[in-house]
Amino acid sequence: MGEQKIEGLVLKNYGGFYYVQDQQKNIYECKLRGKIKGQVLAGDKVIASIFKDDKGILEKVLPRDNQLYRPKIANVDMVIIVMANDKPEPSLLLLDRLLLLAHYNNISPLILLNKCDLTANEKATMIKDYYPTVGFNFIMTSAIMRTGINQLSEAIKNKIAVFAGPSGTGKSSLLNSLLGVDIKTQEVSRKIGRGKHTTRHVELYPLPLGGWIADTPGFNVLDMPPIKSQDVTTYYPDFNQYALECQFSNCVHCKEKDCGIKRAVENGDVKEFRYQNYISMLKEVKENERCYK
Repeated sequence: MGEQKIEGLVLKNYGGFYYVQDQQKNIYECKLRGKIKGQVLAGDKVIASIFKDDKGILEKVLPRDNQLYRPKIANVDMVIIVMANDKPEPSLLLLDRLLLLAHYNNISPLILLNKCDLTANEKATMIKDYYPTVGFNFIMTSAIMRTGINQLSEAIKNKIAVFAGPSGTGKSSLLNSLLGVDIKTQEVSRKIGRGKHTTRHVELYPLPLGGWIADTPGFNVLDMPPIKSQDVTTYYPDFNQYALECQFSNCVHCKEKDCGIKRAVENGDVKEFRYQNYISMLKEVKENERCYK
């Protein structure tokens, strides 16, 4: 039986098989060569041997550009952080944690405010009024009305993108709009105000315009990455210009008196909620530093 070697992308691992897409957009069902060590993830670039029946053996995993652990996925170019205009109410702290995690992993973040067919919650208005004005990529969408879907498609084009954010914000419905597929969704629970987790595994879906979008299990809690307290502002790009005005080069912008970032908060250039989220994460980082000493 003849075979060919291909370089491809792992779309998903399901039932012990790895589904690999080549550059011609063909998809092959592959088993894992026993010599490969470590977990193979969706998003991994691989070398595979393909046989005449379109079955294959995954031979080698190529070096990764990055890896996320929750969800487990490799080589991500963009994190699309989905919050809802309402139902559920946006979590500003979760948004800022996800932004920090994206910058920590050198992944471009895109803030997406979905359900814009609903009247904006107060916190949704705070998101819309601040983040786009300080340089964050931002799109408003409605999966029901198809508002902003073309803009989102262009933003993802030729990238590996992953949805992140709390359940109930419409991530699966956005996938339906992007791909024209019927991914199983569940209504937001009226009792708890958020949706149940409906996605069971990480899967990359090829986009019509090129690139891939990941459907990932929902989550609400993120561990702080292993960073030092003095480096937290590194992952707050909207703080950078004000940090240059601090009296001390090792300022952590908390209890110091002559602090450029605290002045920016007083002047309204940095919003109070954004600064308080920073303080919350700074305290968490300091606690982790004490634990590991």
